[in-house]
Amino acid sequence: METATLTGGFASPPIDAARAFRAIMEAMARPGTLHDLDGCTPPAPLAPATGAVILTLCDADTPIYLAGNVDCPDVRDWIAFHTGAPLTGPEHCMFAFGTWGDLMPLNRFPAGCAEYPDRSSTLVAQSEKLCPEGATLTGPGIQTQAQLSVPDPHLLQANHAQYPLGVDFIFTCGTQIAALPRSTEVN
Repeated sequence: METATLTGGFASPPIDAARAFRAIMEAMARPGTLHDLDGCTPPAPLAPATGAVILTLCDADTPIYLAGNVDCPDVRDWIAFHTGAPLTGPEHCMFAFGTWGDLMPLNRFPAGCAEYPDRSSTLVAQSEKLCPEGATLTGPGIQTQAQLSVPDPHLLQANHAQYPLGVDFIFTCGTQIAALPRSTEVN
């Protein structure tokens, strides 16, 4: 097994995972806010924040989908060693990882159903830029409004229109994350 596969995880897994979990939950509870998320060094092309999301939220019972260039042997081996998460197609995943373009089209991911709206995917999109400007966000967890540089406001509006169905988003850039639950309205 390659050394890179065995390294790059959290230095102190219980403490680092707890910090990462809190940052991810804060991001979901306050859509559009930026949060630092690091503590690991995943193989390229995964960003540190993306790797931390994988280490924190994925395990042997979490089917994941890798899209585009993140679907490579180094990333697959790293995930298998550190989490044991099974890889699957987009139609069966709980989490999907890739760039925005690689995750398209959105309709191939589970969006829940009337009886179980919680059975939807969370898409983790690596971005080149993540900043508090651009689209205006309103909804639960946002006092008045927030702004976030999102890749395609029209697709996010269509996703919100399905609420309570739809997918949730976590955007990563380097060591930062921001979240956009399906309950957030994008203008």
